Amino acid sequence: MQPGTSTNATVLDSATRERTRVLLLFSLSGRLRPRDTALGALVDRYDYGRFAPHLMTSQDVLPLPVLDERVAPRRLRLPHGDHGLGLASLRILVVTTPRGDAALVVDCAFAGETTAGDLAVWLASTCFDRERIELDDRPILQTLAAQLGGRPLALGQNVHQLVFPGGRLQRELLSADEARKAILLNEIVYRGRMPWNPATPYDASLAPHVRNHGLTLSALGRGVSVQTGWAPHVENGLALVAVGMISALSVLQRTRLAAFAMMKANEQALTDSPTEIRSLISRLSAGVNELQLDLAFGVEAYVDSLLIPEMVTEAFQSSLGDALGIRDSLENSARMVERLTSVISTRSAALDAELAERDDRRDRTVSGLVAAATLIALPPTLLLAFFGVNGTNVDDQRSILDLRAYGTAYALAWLPFVVLVVIGWVLLRRVSTRSGSLLPAPDDAFAPVPPPRSPSGNRRP
Repeated sequence: MQPGTSTNATVLDSATRERTRVLLLFSLSGRLRPRDTALGALVDRYDYGRFAPHLMTSQDVLPLPVLDERVAPRRLRLPHGDHGLGLASLRILVVTTPRGDAALVVDCAFAGETTAGDLAVWLASTCFDRERIELDDRPILQTLAAQLGGRPLALGQNVHQLVFPGGRLQRELLSADEARKAILLNEIVYRGRMPWNPATPYDASLAPHVRNHGLTLSALGRGVSVQTGWAPHVENGLALVAVGMISALSVLQRTRLAAFAMMKANEQALTDSPTEIRSLISRLSAGVNELQLDLAFGVEAYVDSLLIPEMVTEAFQSSLGDALGIRDSLENSARMVERLTSVISTRSAALDAELAERDDRRDRTVSGLVAAATLIALPPTLLLAFFGVNGTNVDDQRSILDLRAYGTAYALAWLPFVVLVVIGWVLLRRVSTRSGSLLPAPDDAFAPVPPPRSPSGNRRP
């Protein structure tokens, strides 16, 4: 059924849905860089109604579709069957952010009536056994990768399922009493894995976050959101928000792992070569720069209401962000990257100071050697003068290179210089090794422990 309209033909944000619609959002691991395709922007693929002007101005920040295909429902095969829920339509999209963080979107509409119990089992199957979902008798990602030119795809860790109930289920959710409504929402949001007895004491940490506006109802947990009574353009806007949040969560997880990997590389690197140390610092600095870009343009760009500054989507974005813990994770990850940057800067400064001290000691040693060489240049001069005069000890029949005749004179002239060269070489070696390792191992016995951070509040399920 089309969205309801008022007397002046203004499209409302609420509507009655005949068929239940479910959007499966799967994060994809790795990077899938966007490329120029004929698909255009994501705002061109769905109807966003009054949200479209906001999205048009922000389309350079939004995820881009790299694949959009309407698929015959019979081509999709679930690992444990369809649980009695046949599909009326199926649409599959692969979208990726400008930073290359990809997500798989499976847009399903059911053919008949759906119950909360059957829907919960269907959601559990498509979440916990998602690696076994097949398209054309092959794993779904293999089929999609072939359509993307063979670029490998792999499922990530994050899943979110948007449920837009229709038909009898929608009417039941909007009209049921609070006890019945809580049972239905709890079963869907927790995919039937956490049954709730209304007779037990109310536990706010387990109950789904619910907003009931009469004609519409929103309930969400970490993995499932139930949005009832919204018009299609609002549903599409909520789906876009969820895609951005799932991508942001994947970026946070990748950033955290990369930060730990760089910390380990920093701790395990033991070398005395300035070239190798500078190369290590350069690699770590480049890695930290990438982490900062990921946090800025892969997370922060999608966790506020700037893309769609509307109360409907802002409320959903705020609640979903609390359920996923994105803001706390972003704060902690940013702090980790900041401290890693400080460690790299400190190590670079320590290396520069140590090399400057080494160069200074070497310069002083060389200056001393030059001064000493100047002082002992007098004996060779006198030796040459000795050969130049017709003294009684100089035989004009012998060559001045005859060491048997003049060996003692040569030894007396050059021995101090040779001794000076040896002493200078030893001193230079001592200067090079005097300070020990330029990259010492961290002292675990005195590792500082940061003070505990005060909690920011209770997280929602």
